[in-house]
Amino acid sequence: MIATLRSSTLQGSVLAPRSKSVMQRVCAAALLAGGETILEAPGNSQDDLIALAIIQQLGATVQKMGDGAIKISSRGLSVKEPLALHCGESGLSCRLFTSIAALSSYPVTISGIGSLLKRPQLFFLQVLPELGTQVISENGFLPLQVKGPLIPRDIRVDGSLSSQYLSGILMAFSVLSVNDVTISVDQLVSKPYVDLTIEILQKFGLPTPVQHDYSTFYFAHQSIPVRHHGAKRNFKIEGDWSGAAFLLVAGALAGNIQLTGLSQHSLQADKKIIDVLKQAGANLKFEHDSISVQCAPLHAFSFDATDSPDLFPPLVALASFCQGESRISGAGRLKFKESNRATTLIEEFSKLGVFIREDADCLIIQGVSAIKGGLVKAHQDHRVAMALAVAALRSNEEVNIVEAESVQKSYPYFFDDLVKLHASVSLIN
Repeated sequence: MIATLRSSTLQGSVLAPRSKSVMQRVCAAALLAGGETILEAPGNSQDDLIALAIIQQLGATVQKMGDGAIKISSRGLSVKEPLALHCGESGLSCRLFTSIAALSSYPVTISGIGSLLKRPQLFFLQVLPELGTQVISENGFLPLQVKGPLIPRDIRVDGSLSSQYLSGILMAFSVLSVNDVTISVDQLVSKPYVDLTIEILQKFGLPTPVQHDYSTFYFAHQSIPVRHHGAKRNFKIEGDWSGAAFLLVAGALAGNIQLTGLSQHSLQADKKIIDVLKQAGANLKFEHDSISVQCAPLHAFSFDATDSPDLFPPLVALASFCQGESRISGAGRLKFKESNRATTLIEEFSKLGVFIREDADCLIIQGVSAIKGGLVKAHQDHRVAMALAVAALRSNEEVNIVEAESVQKSYPYFFDDLVKLHASVSLIN
């Protein structure tokens, strides 16, 4: 699909997309905790649907309700034969459910598509065998096969590539009998997302570790947790700060808009977008669960995105129009995304007349008053597609984005929401 966007003035209000970071973790917790879980305002991105499909294979039943809610019923993990789990292109589902699947004594094969096949999974080959799990893989990439049952033991893990691996281990440990087990973690990144995992486990009544400075996670002695098969709980999926960041930047660049359904108390790391917008001089107003943003003169900013790497694309779009030179550090986190995201952002924004250079671990962006139009490519990266679309709102000529359909991965209604905000958007399949 090609999305064509022209310079626009935005106005209006839209509901923020649902958080796939929360949705996928809640799906896993609902499976493991047992009972009946009603998901209110569930997400519908490709990654969300992948997580729902996986938990059904692992023993849960999923039913769509008439009001749009989803009911998940479970008696805990139940694997009665060898399985093949397809994670699509979802790195989070792969990293959560591989460790959860390792609880099974039957072999489970984990596979995926697209960029997920290029992401190294050496963590599992290094860590899971220490926990009594057999792991088979070719050169550390998908597909890989795990066969448990996983046995909790003291271990040391590398947290420098992604915190999602640790989240999967924490979820697996939460449903096992343990004897004073400590997980030691080196160089943990994206710490807020580990906090989010622990918060969700707590809300589902599952045992959680005591963490010290994000370097150790200690599970005190626990018997196998009793699953309350008759338990009933409702869980509302909160708004997604990662997706909302693009619209907040769009408002700061090109209009006066309101986003609703965002929790200011969220543990999502990408809530930091608010701090950066304030630093750049954006005009923000907060009311309950809504945020209004109005365009204003913007100046250069500096931000460390090590713990929130998904903010790189919207922040590059923002920096492109900030007077001066903006610096975003943490670029080393971008290599194994849907694309090599630092390289992709530099390549595609340069086509629009934005000068970006990479210096060690930083992207340095020189702001302009407006960009030129042209043909750009999303590289099948949903966040790159959205960043280019936001930048196009301040273009002198139309911008044509190839592979714009990639937004389906996280924000299926992105272009629809831009249209609701009066952006000039046309789509050609």
